[in-house]
Parts: sequence; structure tokens; C-alpha cells
Amino acid sequence: MDVDAAVFDVFGTLTDWRSGVAAALADVGGRAGLEADWPAVADTWRRRYRPALERVLGGELPWRPLDALHRLTLDEALAGHGLDALGGAEREALVRAWHRLRPWPDAAPGLELLHTTRVVTATLSNGGVGPLARLTKQAGLRFDCVLSAELARSYKPDPRVYLMAAELLEVEPRRLLMVACHPDDLEAAAAAGLRTAYIPRPLEWGPDAERVAPPAGVDLVADDVPGLARALGATG
Repeated sequence: MDVDAAVFDVFGTLTDWRSGVAAALADVGGRAGLEADWPAVADTWRRRYRPALERVLGGELPWRPLDALHRLTLDEALAGHGLDALGGAEREALVRAWHRLRPWPDAAPGLELLHTTRVVTATLSNGGVGPLARLTKQAGLRFDCVLSAELARSYKPDPRVYLMAAELLEVEPRRLLMVACHPDDLEAAAAAGLRTAYIPRPLEWGPDAERVAPPAGVDLVADDVPGLARALGATG
């Protein structure tokens, strides 16, 4: 595939949010003397994410950084599981767990391999620039730059986010590749004129989750990030 740059979704595509968030919930909740099905709490928290985005994009809520949106949805998730006893400092610590997620095993070596090509790489996540910079650094994920939807004061799947990335990277949308494991992200990117690549992450929602099929019309399906790198010209 002949593209000039590739931008990556981060939460789910490159990092294992579920294990990291569930572990943080178990740690913080356990120290507070609480018991719960912590992976289920993590799932509830994550499932409130997309409806919250839609409230912002629809104008019901003002735009705010993702950390603030995560705090809002965390409060809702904890209330739904009877965990109101967790205090403010504990909730802020849980929000920061999204800054320390572990990468999938293939992510770092795949990005290193992709770095050997002429393709410019960047994040394109709804996470903020600062949290993304800290996350990618501690996870060993090498990018040429960090881009965030907050630079457009919006969230994916707003087309302005994808077009902002193309503008800042100084590439035509048709020569910019959006890489994600989420079909809705790729469908929105394609609608904005970008090329798309799908990497399956069958464990994103845990071992019992149904496998997610790639979206119709996707330009490339790769088994993992090294496979994507080789499809983009890497020879290692």
C-alpha cells in the first residue's frame, strides 16, 4: 500500500485497556475494602464511553478532555455497581490508569519495524496529548509524533479529527492510513477520505468476547503490527 503516513488508534488497538483498567480497579477498590467483579466494572466503564462521546458530538455536553469524560463515566459506572464509597482521590487515580496501559506484545516491535520505512507514524486517539505522550513513552511505543482529537477540540468519529491529522502531517487524506481494531473508527476515517487498515484484537473485551469482523471496504487487514509494517514496505 502506497501511503505517506499512518495514524493509530491507541486504546484497544495498541494497548490492552481491559486488563490494565480491571487491575487498577481491583487494586484501588481492594485497598478501600470493597469487593466486586472488577473486569465487569471495567467493561461497564468502557461501554459508557461511546454514549458519552455522542453526547459531546451532539452538543448535549460541552467538549472536555478525555480524562474529564472518563471521570464522568467512571462515576456512572461505579454507581451502577454499588461502589459509591470510592472517594475523589481514588477516582482520579483510576482515571490515570488509562495513562499506564500495557501494550499488546506485537505493538512495540511492529512500530519499530515500521520506523525503518519512509512512512511517518503518529497516534490519533481521543486521549489527550499529554496522557498519550506519557502512555506511549512508558509502553515503549515509538511514534514520530503524538496527535490527539483534542487538537481539533472534538472526538473521533468527527471527520474533522481525521482531516486535522492529514493537515498537520501535510499529507493528502487519501495518502493517510488510519489503523484501528474498531470498525466504526475505520468507517469514519474512510468517509473522511483516509485509507484504512484493520488489526484484529480478539482479546480486547476479554477471552469470551465475540470476534469482531473487519468493516466492509477496508483497504488492508493485518494480523498484527509487524504484519502491517511489512505491508507498508518494511523488510525485517
